[in-house]
Amino acid sequence: MSTVRLLVLGAVRRRGRAHGYQVRADLESWGAHEWATATSGSVYHALKAMAGQDLFVVHETVPSEAGGPPRMEYEITVKGEQAYFTLLRKALTSHDPRLDLLAAAVGLIDDLPRAEAMDLLRQRVQAMRQWQASITGQLPPDADLDTWGPVGEVIGLWLHTAEERVQWTERLLVRLQEGAFRMAGEK
Repeated sequence: MSTVRLLVLGAVRRRGRAHGYQVRADLESWGAHEWATATSGSVYHALKAMAGQDLFVVHETVPSEAGGPPRMEYEITVKGEQAYFTLLRKALTSHDPRLDLLAAAVGLIDDLPRAEAMDLLRQRVQAMRQWQASITGQLPPDADLDTWGPVGEVIGLWLHTAEERVQWTERLLVRLQEGAFRMAGEK
């Protein structure tokens, strides 16, 4: 799953209609260039590729003041909306350890109704717990990871990461339950 794809779809959707520079500027204002692979080239490539997949309608606007070709503006299509929400929901429920994908999804979470967002996060907690159980289920009952050398450290890292992410997700769930953020459909 592509973090840049999710971010670009979300940025264009939020603007209604945007050119590449606006999308890139939005993502930079979110800090995405620091925690994701949302570089200038990847943003423009994603816009062009998704337009070719009918996720965006492309509108030509006035020619560039610098004498270049007309600026292209992108508008999300119904197919693009469906792709966006599919990616967003999958990113919120996945146990995928990639922080850039989780950060993108949480940054766009307010595009969902509160109840749905909370349900998706509960599914994420369950997926993380299942992932933890699949790791510990492979260990011998008397396993002492401290004696396993570097492999024990790797296993410990993944177990620690899973537990921290469960706790973080549960805190976000509490915040949503208490009314944090204005979610889709709320005034």
